[in-house]
Amino acid sequence: MNEGSSKGLSPSGALRLEALIIGLGILALLLIFQPFSITLFAIGSGLVVLAGLVNNLLPLARPGTRVRTIVTVALVVALIFCCVLLISITAAHLYGVFFLRAPDPATTAGKVQLATPAFYMQPLVWALAIAAACFAALVTYLSRK
Repeated sequence: MNEGSSKGLSPSGALRLEALIIGLGILALLLIFQPFSITLFAIGSGLVVLAGLVNNLLPLARPGTRVRTIVTVALVVALIFCCVLLISITAAHLYGVFFLRAPDPATTAGKVQLATPAFYMQPLVWALAIAAACFAALVTYLSRK
């Protein structure tokens, strides 16, 4: 590590980080409330969640804060996001199991639903689980140094 990065954020670096965090939230809101494209609305909806999570880094946007600290906190926020997403996917599946009727195999929609792999076999779920494990390993590694 070089000397500059061990001292922490410079005043201009802290200001840039703060502007980036606030700018992300403003961009997300602009995309949500634009009347032209549903795709931009969907992107804005995802960005608003990301911006809400990234706002946890605002207290660290001060001169002198070590970059390592900011990275560690960002990894913890990402880890929490992945875990909450996995829990919500599981809760949605369990809601369907306990409170909805089983698909009717005589209909086309029922055949499609029955042919779909279980939620725990979906690539997104495994990608989230792997990402959460990697984030946890990185946080553990960074906290030991």
